[in-house]
Amino acid sequence: MAPRLTDIARHAGVSEATVSRVLNDKPGVGAETRRAVLTALDVLGYERPARLRKRSAGLVGMVVPELDNPVFPMFAQEAEKALGQHGYTPVLGTQSPGGNTEDEYVEMLLERNVAGIVFVSGLHADTTADHDRYRRLVSRGLPIVLVNGYAEGIGAAFVSCDERVAARLAVDHLAALGHTRIGFASGPERFVPVQRRRAGYLAAMERHGLDPEGLVALSQYGVEGGYAAAVRLLRAGATAMVCGSDLMALGAIRAARQRGLAVPGDFSAVGFDDSALIAFTDPPLTTVRQPVKAMAHASVRALTDAINGHEVSHDEYLFDPELVVRASTAAPPASARTADPAGTAV
Repeated sequence: MAPRLTDIARHAGVSEATVSRVLNDKPGVGAETRRAVLTALDVLGYERPARLRKRSAGLVGMVVPELDNPVFPMFAQEAEKALGQHGYTPVLGTQSPGGNTEDEYVEMLLERNVAGIVFVSGLHADTTADHDRYRRLVSRGLPIVLVNGYAEGIGAAFVSCDERVAARLAVDHLAALGHTRIGFASGPERFVPVQRRRAGYLAAMERHGLDPEGLVALSQYGVEGGYAAAVRLLRAGATAMVCGSDLMALGAIRAARQRGLAVPGDFSAVGFDDSALIAFTDPPLTTVRQPVKAMAHASVRALTDAINGHEVSHDEYLFDPELVVRASTAAPPASARTADPAGTAV
């Protein structure tokens, strides 16, 4: 099928004239623009002109969740930079409700003969999913890297943020401010990062002598999920929340304000990721920073090593998060400071 310049130009964000120059292998087009056009050609299912097919050996698939959470575009951008330094062009597959599934993206990527695939927060992180899909990819000799999630028996490299440490940093910070009713909100329980984060939260609460009873609310990721979790935790007397994402923390702040609470005067919230623009919210969000750049570069390094036939460890690479203190956390109100751990004023 002959490629339609208008479709390719729209997908790549360039002019039709630029697309024409790339397809005809003409000079005067930057490397990044050329990669964007070729990626659009591949993603839209067009066959590359014969003169350009040789370059298809440099394609690498990248499957990420929906892009509503800014941390995923951040990861894709950093991975794209790293792949470009190794001479590879990423083909990005983003999942969204009603859109292509992870398995459908994999089929499309295999049809394009990609050299390897990076999976970010995919089904490998879901303890209820069938992980044989990854073992089948490995058995056919395709290098893969699995980011933020772990499953036994898959011959691939794993790259994750240490979620237990992330939860501990958040609880330690809030406890040091004087909070005793610290709530925990995150995504669905079936996901490995959620299980690890909750384990870190519970261990930190125990270490501080605090009772977590009634203070765990598992919801959906996103602003709405954070709002719903906060409503439950505020009813339970929480004066602070450890959230599974920055967007959840923004939802929690909205719920607190709708109850007439000041943030951080009456209620404190800690996010996770330190995604784009979070430093500019109202108030600027205290969060636990996921080392996205380091993780993306490590993922690309492991994948390119595997593609080049080098031995790659199948152990999990754990990266330490970092607490970033801003203005969404402060000491609890005096009434809370004079309450017992069960939330009863004394």
